[in-house]
Amino acid sequence: MTQLVDGEWRTDADGSTDEDGAFQRGETTFRNWIAGSDVPSHVDAEPDDRFQPEAGRYHLYVSYACPWAHRALLARSLLGLEAAIGVSVVDPWRGEDGWQFSPEKDGCTPDRLHDSDYLRELYVAADPDATCRVTVPVLWDTETETIVNNESREILRMLSTAFADLGNDVSLLPGGETSADAADATEATVERVDEVLTAIYEPINNGVYRAGFAGSQSAYDEAIDELFDALDRWNDHLADRRYLVGDRLTEADVCMFTTLVRFDQVYHTHFMCNARFIHQYEHLWPYLRDLYGTPGVAETVNMDHIKEHYYTTHPDVTPSGIIARGPELDWKEPHDRDRLSGSPPTSDTTE
Repeated sequence: MTQLVDGEWRTDADGSTDEDGAFQRGETTFRNWIAGSDVPSHVDAEPDDRFQPEAGRYHLYVSYACPWAHRALLARSLLGLEAAIGVSVVDPWRGEDGWQFSPEKDGCTPDRLHDSDYLRELYVAADPDATCRVTVPVLWDTETETIVNNESREILRMLSTAFADLGNDVSLLPGGETSADAADATEATVERVDEVLTAIYEPINNGVYRAGFAGSQSAYDEAIDELFDALDRWNDHLADRRYLVGDRLTEADVCMFTTLVRFDQVYHTHFMCNARFIHQYEHLWPYLRDLYGTPGVAETVNMDHIKEHYYTTHPDVTPSGIIARGPELDWKEPHDRDRLSGSPPTSDTTE
């Protein structure tokens, strides 16, 4: 595994599985919050007045290939923040030097702020003694010249709240009511969004990685069982609900989407999540097409980058580097989900 150790790039860092062969995702290290953010109750942090939400001040570093970075890119698009927050896109291929900038490659850009060759240069600029993995997304502040945050779920919440006045009228959280009773109800529903985000993370968002990077049969079996049990439950949940929480698309749907959109093309084959395809699910597949057809979503999906990254970047999983071809999916097939109303998740989906 590659990472920074005391500010130096290492290619011989310890692996990412424990002694039982179970995949262990490393913690992100930059966890500041933009002033004016609504920090979820489960997060031990406060908004930092150093980081004021100002148009043109912040910059996102993303990969089209990465589902975690895709969350931030998708929120930026849905919330109409393209003019307020700039973006740089790394190469989907990631070698021993980590994420790199390849502006000559289709869909990639240079580092539009610093003209760096590698993303790790930004991490060292933010902390010369950094010991951490170098991951996307990165939210960079051009005024203090540092990384604000590199945790996707937290960046998503900041974009939804602190930057609300800089985008369009779209919201990824329930809200807008002014009465005390309505505000209480809204808070409870936002809490439900957080519950769902937590509920889908381990078995689904991280579950595909737990399966793909498992170092033992027992670790793989456990991950696969939990993954498909969760997919089955959420498939049932969506039978009479258009969205995961309430009657509008929320952060919960953003985080579900970025995993599901990669599933049939990558996770099913590359990560051996092959018990079923998403397109075989009665409700998850129309739900996924519904989200894909939402204005601002499809343009954030770059399947060429997604497939190149996974099939060529993990030699321990696919040493040949051959990119699997199928399946061919019809994203424009009618989904008929606009007839459904939303409803808060039932308790059995968040256990």
